[in-house]
Amino acid sequence: MPLKRKILELQKRKEEILQGGGEKAIAKQQAMGKLTARERVIALLDEDSFNEYDLFVEHEARDFGMESKVLHGDGVIIGTGTIYGAPVAIFAQDFTVAGGSLGLMHARKITKIMDYALKMRIPLIGINDSGGARIQEGVNSLAGYGEIFFRNTLASGVIPQISVILGPCAGGAVYSPALTDFVFTVDNISKMFITGPEVIKTVLGEEISMEELGGARVHSEITGNAHFFAESEMECFDQIKKLITYIPWNNTRKARKFEPKDPKPEFNIDEIVPGDPKQPYDVRDVIRSVADDSDFFEVQEYWAANIVVGFGRINGDTVGFVANQPLMLAGVLDVDSSDKAARFIRYCNAFSIPLITLVDLPGYLPGVDQEHAGVIRHGAKMLYAYSEATVPKITVILRKAYGGGYIAMSSRHLRADFVFAWPGAEIAVMGPEGAANIIFRKEITEAEDPDKMRRLKVKEYKEKFANPYVAAAKGYIDTVIEPSETRKLLIHALDVSVSKVVDKPWKKHGIPPF
Repeated sequence: MPLKRKILELQKRKEEILQGGGEKAIAKQQAMGKLTARERVIALLDEDSFNEYDLFVEHEARDFGMESKVLHGDGVIIGTGTIYGAPVAIFAQDFTVAGGSLGLMHARKITKIMDYALKMRIPLIGINDSGGARIQEGVNSLAGYGEIFFRNTLASGVIPQISVILGPCAGGAVYSPALTDFVFTVDNISKMFITGPEVIKTVLGEEISMEELGGARVHSEITGNAHFFAESEMECFDQIKKLITYIPWNNTRKARKFEPKDPKPEFNIDEIVPGDPKQPYDVRDVIRSVADDSDFFEVQEYWAANIVVGFGRINGDTVGFVANQPLMLAGVLDVDSSDKAARFIRYCNAFSIPLITLVDLPGYLPGVDQEHAGVIRHGAKMLYAYSEATVPKITVILRKAYGGGYIAMSSRHLRADFVFAWPGAEIAVMGPEGAANIIFRKEITEAEDPDKMRRLKVKEYKEKFANPYVAAAKGYIDTVIEPSETRKLLIHALDVSVSKVVDKPWKKHGIPPF
């Protein structure tokens, strides 16, 4: 029975390939606390949904003894599957096979699934665990990286691209995750860097560990290269699954709608924001007080914490939240927070996710360090992102909105569709104390009791300018609302703007202040 023999041969070939780099290599992977590439794919996708392609691909290298080496699948697994029923394309580098190094055929497998994802308009997930370019293949490895980078750029804004760092990702390899939309990392497992510790020691004479140089905490807290941080691989996969529920398959679709749920009663919006404008609070509690089921999925939680960005739902539909965080630096805008917010705004705009902006800030962070770090250029990214965005934009001024910060945080002047303010909102060029010191400097310095005069002038300034009614009188604010009305008005504003159309002049593309 020739067919039966051929089936048995197929099964035998599959069994060999499914062993990856062999028992010793797998044991070494497991000893590092890491799952194998195939285990990762199975754990992430819905049960029995994974379909693998190019299982039998082999490398074509013939130099430096490579002609005699068998590299099963050439060190990478590709295929398609589903997450909560939503289709995704996926690749996972296999560190047990030649350290997951990238050669020509390895790269071709990755670019094949990238092309498939773009053609089918489904999300792409890449699990990175590789020692880098396969040196034995020379420029072919570099060509492979270039082909991947080009496709990352081509797919940007068309399909969601998710990178998962579950091992080393070094040298040129790091630029692919940097070009994708979301980067997930795991403590003590993820490593990202351009030049490794050995090179740094050789060139600079400095000793540094891989974890200190480019571990998960470094990229989640310091560099901002990572968007999510997890303690384990399984926690990381749960984060990815949750993200998939918030975002659409591609830029022509809407994110999946869920059954609307009221916020949880413990988040009472009337009790969250203190009346004293100098007293901090956690703006995430305000988000939870208006979001369905009080569920908020924060992005880049540990970096630039003076601004909060992430996904929630209002009346069952996904929205993106951008909010100043008074708990950190009084919620000021600076270099990093501007970058963080601008990128998130542009993602939401690319995938038709409405933006809700919650404002409470004293302005941009002053100081020589910020000026020299380019706060002008970085701050302008937010202005550009909000001005460019055509999705529904709804702004709620909770408390302070001073100076350039008022403009930058999705003001009417940057074409916010709806702008609401709470009764205690203070909208002015600068804070009352600073403004009074400038405007009434002469009266204060010449007064018999300068401190008393200063208090009087601060009060006068507050009554005249630092309130929402001056801006409302000029139409810059649509209405002043009670905090308890916020969710109701957000739902109404989203319903009204569901068919929003914006006409813009033709251009190839704008020139943002990168």
